[in-house]
Amino acid sequence: MTIKDSSEKSSCCSTSKLLRLLFVFTLLAAVFVGFDQVKERFYVFDQHVLHKVAQRNIEKYQNDSHAMITNIAADLEREYPGHIQIKEEWVFNNAGGAMGSMWILHASITEYVIIFGTPVGTEGHTGRFLADDYFIILEGEQWAYAAGELKREVYKPGEMHHLARGNCQQYKIPEHAWALEYARGWIPLMLPFGMFDTIFSTVDFVSFYHTFRLYGKAAISELLQGKI
Repeated sequence: MTIKDSSEKSSCCSTSKLLRLLFVFTLLAAVFVGFDQVKERFYVFDQHVLHKVAQRNIEKYQNDSHAMITNIAADLEREYPGHIQIKEEWVFNNAGGAMGSMWILHASITEYVIIFGTPVGTEGHTGRFLADDYFIILEGEQWAYAAGELKREVYKPGEMHHLARGNCQQYKIPEHAWALEYARGWIPLMLPFGMFDTIFSTVDFVSFYHTFRLYGKAAISELLQGKI
């Protein structure tokens, strides 16, 4: 075989590999776009129902944070039987420069419901996702603004902050706050934002492990019920 023949063969192989990769990428993109058009069919939760449950418990337990949170979990279990992780397990979360702790009530491929907050305050970047996020304040306050806004938005107990898909903000919990948070969209695509601070900054691999353990356990449980 001549050098010319060898070069031509190598070029053909490279072109063939490139075409295969392009085909696979196009196929995956088409599958994603297709699923994105029908993802609403897989949703179980309704943000308005979550909002009402939160408001009801804020009114009943405004002076007892723990009773409020545990009763919200119990109420959601009654509203959505089989889809709430009722066992109380907390884990730290560092994302976008902010830090808090969370209790994962529900996690699947297209939705999550958590209790999130901090008793000491925090601030950071919300992240920009292919998901809608609903942050219902239970106690304390959340401040937020988008680039170019000169005045902050202020969310107080009973109010819901909706961060629409594709948008982002800077937010702050000035002193303390707890919230019922609901996200609907492509949850696995949110995980890098939720984990990179842990990997590259805090190096808290205990929290990293427990986050994946709890998310994986909940997501598998949902898949076994046919819930994506």
